[in-house]
Amino acid sequence: MEQPLPTPPAAPDLTPPSSHGRWTPARQRLFLTALLETGNVSHAARSVGMSRSSAHRLRQRLADTAFDRCWTDALKIHAARMADPFALETAARARPTPS
Repeated sequence: MEQPLPTPPAAPDLTPPSSHGRWTPARQRLFLTALLETGNVSHAARSVGMSRSSAHRLRQRLADTAFDRCWTDALKIHAARMADPFALETAARARPTPS
């Protein structure tokens, strides 16, 4: 009687771990861009496939970092745009061009 050949071991999975559900640097940048445009944390988080609570946890974890400061700035700029949508456009035109 012939013995069956042993099954070779499975090849190791060499694919990088999925970034699904993780705050990658690219996802953080997209979130901040969406936050600047919408002024809404829930909408910005959903736009990158994350939750509002996850975004707030990330901000807590990254307190006093560039991400935290950009979050604050995005909300301030968005509020200024809503208060006077032409103010930033006028300020940009009035800025002297570098020589």
